[in-house]
Parts: sequence; C-alpha cells; structure tokens
Amino acid sequence: MPISTTQSIWRSGGGDTTRQAYCGSGLMAATFFDANVAVSSNAVVASGQTAEVILPANAVVTSVTITSPITSGSINIGYTTVTGGISNASFYANTAAVTSNRVIVVGGVGNGAGLGLVANATVNTVLTISSASSGVGTVAGFVTYFVTDYLFGQQNV
Repeated sequence: MPISTTQSIWRSGGGDTTRQAYCGSGLMAATFFDANVAVSSNAVVASGQTAEVILPANAVVTSVTITSPITSGSINIGYTTVTGGISNASFYANTAAVTSNRVIVVGGVGNGAGLGLVANATVNTVLTISSASSGVGTVAGFVTYFVTDYLFGQQNV
C-alpha cells in the first residue's frame, strides 16, 4: 500500500505527528449484481454493467448486504482470482437464504468460512455468485471490506 496523505491526515489530525498512533485501514463498500443466480457467474458492479467486481489483494470482506433479494432458494458468494488459479465458491456466503433483504456477518447465519479473512494476499479477486440450493432470480447488494495494512500503520506522517 503506498504512503497515503489521507492516512497521514487521519493520524496527525488528532495531534500525533510521531508515527506512534496506528492509522488503520478505511472500510469500503463495493456494490454487486447478478442477473441470474441459477448460473454460476462473476458478479458485476450494477445492473446493465459488464465491469466485474474485483477486490484488491489483501481485501478482507467483513459483511455482505443483500438489498435486492432472490425469488427462492439460496446462494453462495465467493471469489476466484483474476488469474483464475484459485477459487472458493462459498468463501463469503455459504448456502445463504437471501429471499429478503439481510446482512450476512462473521458468525451469522449463512456466512462463509472466509468472511473476515484475507481471500488472497497477492492476487486481486473477482466476486462470484452461484446457486446453492435451487437459487432463482436476480440479486444485488454490496460487500463491505478493508485492505490489510502490510506496513502495520507505520506510514509517513
């Protein structure tokens, strides 16, 4: 992660110009959409778009929010690396019944084993969506995530 003026402002805005305070990582959100959950596919950023949802290396997804639920069944939400070498179809959501708006969090119902963990430390990943149990319909929502700080907060001020 490059040295960031924004992180320097966050740290020194509270009066710490000594680099002692841990500046942390910002929480971000990425929207997603899948027109047909019955067919395994890469999620796109919005309806009518073709750009895939690509998360950076070292991304840690902390939650999945469903804002437009499927008609019936359940889905898996996972990832594949942009190189196609590594994938896990249910990393973030595992057989999640998302027939109504909901938030999937670490330790919650339908969460995947990788929610709260780094998916891949060296390669960007593409968000994937597939039917887990007769999933039917379209789905949309957003994932919240942060990127782990390999410098452990020790950027320049």
